[in-house]
Amino acid sequence: MPELPEVETIVRGLAPRLAGRRIRRIELGLPRVLLNDIRQANGSTIRGVRRWGKHILLDLGRGHLLIHLGMTGQLLLDAPPGPHTHARFHLDRGLTLLYNDIRQFGRLEFAASLPDRLTRLGPDPLEISEEAFTGRLRARRAMVKPLLLDQRFLRGIGNIYADEALFRARLHPRAVASRLSPSRARTLHRTIVAVLKAAIRSGGSSISDYVGSDGERGLFQVRHRVYGRTGQPCPGCGAAIRRIVVGSRGTHFCPRCQRQA
Repeated sequence: MPELPEVETIVRGLAPRLAGRRIRRIELGLPRVLLNDIRQANGSTIRGVRRWGKHILLDLGRGHLLIHLGMTGQLLLDAPPGPHTHARFHLDRGLTLLYNDIRQFGRLEFAASLPDRLTRLGPDPLEISEEAFTGRLRARRAMVKPLLLDQRFLRGIGNIYADEALFRARLHPRAVASRLSPSRARTLHRTIVAVLKAAIRSGGSSISDYVGSDGERGLFQVRHRVYGRTGQPCPGCGAAIRRIVVGSRGTHFCPRCQRQA
């Protein structure tokens, strides 16, 4: 599933092209990806494009178009439609925006205001201060890996970047958040920010279907140190990367660099 860096990459590609454009007509295919009739946005002007966790928001003059890419969703500018195109936005001056989704787990929705399920999400990891993050972390008795995946704790982090941040912070994924020292909590905050920003600069991680709005694949997957590298040598110590299940999610870590206290 596209995570914060992938969604941010798409938003940065869309924002300068869509801002100020009017939605002339929305052509719909499969209704499975629709939470309601998004054709309510016909005739609206796009005021801006932004990210909210893993969601893409098209801010309109009278509401929002909410887009969640699910596992395989894609937003492409001026691309030809294909067999998995489920929505086609016809904008003024001839611009088109396609929503493709092979597995159809993504969702499109028109909303007059942000739904409660979005406003209840946690702060953005690129915006929360070190002090606030440390306080939230040390107030929770959950294991740190599932906690980072909890969108009510922080919005936008998924499996890839939780594994990569924990490795770089040298924290075991089963470490209990409330037991982390203030210095280790601060290190984790700085590491999360650094990993996310590095991934954004690389255009995200293309593991399967993810591409940016221009159709280009991301490059950060070549810089993964543990995610998806089961059995390969740790780039820090040479030990074999292990995959375990933590909180029902596959988790990659180095058993030597990330020892459990």
